[in-house]
Amino acid sequence: MKKISLVAFLVCSAFFAFGQILPSFQFGVKGGVNLSKFSTENTFGSDNNAGYYAGIWTRIGAAGIHLQPELYLSGKNTTLKSGSLENEVKFTSLDVPVLVGTKIGAAGVGFRLNTGPVVSFILNEDQSFGDAASNVFSGSFKDQAFAWQFGTGLDVGKLSVDLRYELGLSKLNSAGYPDTKLNMFTLGLGLKLF
Repeated sequence: MKKISLVAFLVCSAFFAFGQILPSFQFGVKGGVNLSKFSTENTFGSDNNAGYYAGIWTRIGAAGIHLQPELYLSGKNTTLKSGSLENEVKFTSLDVPVLVGTKIGAAGVGFRLNTGPVVSFILNEDQSFGDAASNVFSGSFKDQAFAWQFGTGLDVGKLSVDLRYELGLSKLNSAGYPDTKLNMFTLGLGLKLF
């Protein structure tokens, strides 16, 4: 009986280990909330305000490492303050993170760590959603901002929860404050479709 148990344990262990090595592809939808704040190099201060994001994600991986490109629409809100003056800044962007990560776990439950660049295409009167989507797929970077994301996630079956911090790298001129960079926390819920 001990030999059968040992063989069964070794077979299960090999199955889970082999599952981490084989290439995999996943696709799903995702949505959540964000808290945006401008970091400034001048006299302006900024408050965190809540926004939203929703879109799609893919995960391609093998040997415990995965590439996770995403595409989502994001509404960002913040308040700029200078003394007693306040200015509400709201805008929408098409965000394209391309993350590299690793996952630890088995049997449908896993803990993930991700990091990677994000390109945000600002949507306004000069660039529509269709223009921005076309720029994403053609590799043209018009009316864009760059950032870097760091995050963690938990997968349970087909559901996933992600918590990330996005560090703004580009100065955003469209808001009228030329020395501002947008930093953001995001919390999202995803559903794996296949």
